[in-house]
Amino acid sequence: MSSSSSPRGKKVIVVGAGLGGLSAAVSLHAEGFDVELVEKNERIGGKLNFKEIDGFGFDLGPSIFTLPQFFESLWERAGKKMEDYVQLEPVTPHWRNFFEDGLVLDLYEEMDQMQKELEKLQGDPEKHWKQFQQFLAYGRDQYELVDEGYFAEGLDTLWEMLRYYKLRLITKMDHSNSMSGAIEKHFDDPYLRMIFEYFIKYVGSSAKDAPGYMNLMSLIQFDYGLWYVKGGMYNLARGLDKLLADLGVKVRLDSEVEKINQSGKTVTGVTLKSGETLPADYVVCNMEVIPAYKKLLSEPPKFMKKLEKYKPACSGLVIHLGTDKIYDQLAHHNFFYSKNQNKHFDSVFQQGKLPEDPTIYLVAPTRTDPSKAPEGHDNIKILPHIPPIDPENPHTHEEYMALKERVIDKLERMGLTDLRKHTVVEDVLTPVDIEQMYNSNQGSIYGVVSDWKLNQAFKAPKQSSKYKNLFFTGGSVNPGGGMPMAILCGQKVSDRVVKQEAKMA
Repeated sequence: MSSSSSPRGKKVIVVGAGLGGLSAAVSLHAEGFDVELVEKNERIGGKLNFKEIDGFGFDLGPSIFTLPQFFESLWERAGKKMEDYVQLEPVTPHWRNFFEDGLVLDLYEEMDQMQKELEKLQGDPEKHWKQFQQFLAYGRDQYELVDEGYFAEGLDTLWEMLRYYKLRLITKMDHSNSMSGAIEKHFDDPYLRMIFEYFIKYVGSSAKDAPGYMNLMSLIQFDYGLWYVKGGMYNLARGLDKLLADLGVKVRLDSEVEKINQSGKTVTGVTLKSGETLPADYVVCNMEVIPAYKKLLSEPPKFMKKLEKYKPACSGLVIHLGTDKIYDQLAHHNFFYSKNQNKHFDSVFQQGKLPEDPTIYLVAPTRTDPSKAPEGHDNIKILPHIPPIDPENPHTHEEYMALKERVIDKLERMGLTDLRKHTVVEDVLTPVDIEQMYNSNQGSIYGVVSDWKLNQAFKAPKQSSKYKNLFFTGGSVNPGGGMPMAILCGQKVSDRVVKQEAKMA
């Protein structure tokens, strides 16, 4: 088709306005395509979402901002400057780590402060510091290797990786260790082992199953900083919304796609639930790959079986509390560790059970942004990782609520005294809610699990293996889950569409 008036004369429909879809829309418009974005919900952002209750402003989704350069490059593609749309504030300390025996250890980007923190540990402080520096050097090597090819070139398959890296893929990239195995080799201290294992939180997987090179995630934080979006994380979505408006990209809200239309080995556009058909030369789908093929393309079981390796990453029980007391011991980002983290990983990722004693991520954004709670009150987001929905044996709502009570018990035991008593606002999202809100695969938060045995930590490819003009973006697609990866994915999808156009010219 195309009656499009864009410079290229080609129309692209982007299905879903999560960060991957927004990034693809901006990038494709910058390349001269006529882009229309279609979103089922009432606002853009996907899991980057918010809720306001009685003066408390809760970020429902992502709460950590890393790798600002990937976001800046998106604005640069559009000929704009990110700072004109989104402002960032550094967060320090990066995290506060709480252990059952009373140890509290902070992570700092500032190396002099980090060295002082390590003096809290038993044993030789110089040895801890040396091991920490050696681990960062190892992680930096892994990050630089992954960044130059997998990230920068948008590599998608093992063949593309081999073609780019050649022997370095085997000799330099750490496939031989699991993430936790590499950490164990670098650190003697059990507390540091637990802390660095939980950097896997960025991709919702198990440090026991993910390959060693995933230890690059700690470098993302120590070398490039940890940030907060001024005014609240959703202001990133607002900034992107303004960018789309300034560029003249059409956005349809409250418009759910019923199906992606196909003809042979091509897609021809989408049909909305309203019955309206939108023709397109290309479709970029921000819905996760497995639900999209199943629900929007009605692919047969034989085809779906090929996608089983893209198993969903974990889900979470997302608990938002507003309290009439400020818990001064909390930093902006906090972790409360399981007594046995290996058991926690095993329960969630191998057995599919709700953990008895989870490691808990807790955000208190008022440490950076007091506007997120009324004066004298605290805004607390609590997230234990839990299995995605098992369609054959789903957990009940009562089981999720029992886990919530165990989580509150743990936090009260570890210093948040009388948390229940001081709670004046409560809001809870279960995996069922997450699946319904975002069409995520079995309620997954982070897209596809990073598992060496299952998928070598690869996500699904950006281009459909079945339809030459259908592309995917977002957390289920390489390079994977998390805000910077989704933003990068959308840009790399655009690059692939441009290459496809060049082949057809």
